[in-house]
Amino acid sequence: PQLPHGHMPLPSFWKVVEDSLQQSGAQLRAFCQAFETVAPSPGAQPLTPAEERKVLSLVSKHGPDKLYQVTSNISGSKDLDLTLLRGQIVALLQSADTKGNTSRWLVDAGGPRGFVPAAKLRPY
Repeated sequence: PQLPHGHMPLPSFWKVVEDSLQQSGAQLRAFCQAFETVAPSPGAQPLTPAEERKVLSLVSKHGPDKLYQVTSNISGSKDLDLTLLRGQIVALLQSADTKGNTSRWLVDAGGPRGFVPAAKLRPY
């Protein structure tokens, strides 16, 4: 089979290959940068200074092994439920609700305390 650039002298052919590789590389880099700005990974979200202070106070009150990060937005529907945003840090107070339901955990959100779905928390 005849290559589309088969009639070109070799140096020109390599130049075409190199140019298209560079262009693809640039497009890939641009795509990666765009993706990173649109979808920051939950673990890498920088905390605001206020959040950072809150985390430090939670650590000093409850210890680092009790800290959890909210993996997706939570809108509390029942009494005593908390409404939290993805990326927020909370401290686990009890891994069950008042009725012993272990799918709802009692957490300290650095001030407000209440229940959140355990499935939306992961160790920080």
